[in-house]
Amino acid sequence: MRRHLPSTQALACFDAAARHESYTRAAQELALTQSAVSRQILALEEQLGVQLFRRTRHGVVLTPAGRHYGRQVARWLQTLEQGTLDVMAHQGHGGALSLAAVPTFATRWLIPRLPLLAARHPEIVVHIETRTRPFLFADSAFDAALYAGTPEQVANWPGVQAQLLLQEDVVPVCSPRLLPPGGVAPEALARLPLLQQSTRPYGWQQWFDAMGVHGVARALDGPRYELFSMTAAAAAHGLGVALIPPLLIEAELARGDLVVACPRPLQGERGYYLVSPAQPQPPMLAAFAKWLGEMAATQGAVPDAGGKSAAPPLRQD
Repeated sequence: MRRHLPSTQALACFDAAARHESYTRAAQELALTQSAVSRQILALEEQLGVQLFRRTRHGVVLTPAGRHYGRQVARWLQTLEQGTLDVMAHQGHGGALSLAAVPTFATRWLIPRLPLLAARHPEIVVHIETRTRPFLFADSAFDAALYAGTPEQVANWPGVQAQLLLQEDVVPVCSPRLLPPGGVAPEALARLPLLQQSTRPYGWQQWFDAMGVHGVARALDGPRYELFSMTAAAAAHGLGVALIPPLLIEAELARGDLVVACPRPLQGERGYYLVSPAQPQPPMLAAFAKWLGEMAATQGAVPDAGGKSAAPPLRQD
């Protein structure tokens, strides 16, 4: 069946004219004549059966339909250009993966390990953009997503397959200035300032209950922060004790900016998943997924440039 695809020349002319709301400026940008731009847009309007511009005495103005279509065309052309540049850059070998990711996990866990990916798969380039909620892959240019959520949330994400990478286990951490060497018992933590994670409002209450310390009046008190990176910074500056997954603060633990206040972790309901469309993975995505699974299976120290461990494994007793 014949596909209803406009020519890229017509779309390029429309995109430029839509951005400038001027055929003259579009022609200057594209090194064409004004009449050539006008002909391309007229042909596009005839193909669509929709008026994209309203002609006025002073030039042209986008119609509501033209404004809506213009946003879509700009996105399509950007995706097409990026794909073209990727192919040109890799000369048909390897390519780029477009990854949606929750910000703290991407910054604190994935990016420090990307040099290991580059060493094993120099042909793979990973582009990362922030996304915190499920989305439809068909409506985006993403190949996969790094998502933090519960098994139920992942199961309710339509049209995807998910690979569990890591559980979001949390432990109390703080600046070493706040406690004596060796940490403190759970009961003693209840008397220290507690930092709250706004996305986990009952985190401290759940931790104290799991440790057998019930009825802590201050379990819900304390300053709240939206991201784990914010909570980690507040804890490192001595503002209080925070419940944070050790995998997100490897650098702070290695430097001694943070220490484990009580080495008794609590397994959270949430986990970190690699999510992709429910279809056979392309070879490049499959290679990335395999590597990512290996990194998660050996979670712990991140090798530095000299091959030494950047952070010791957390003692969990």
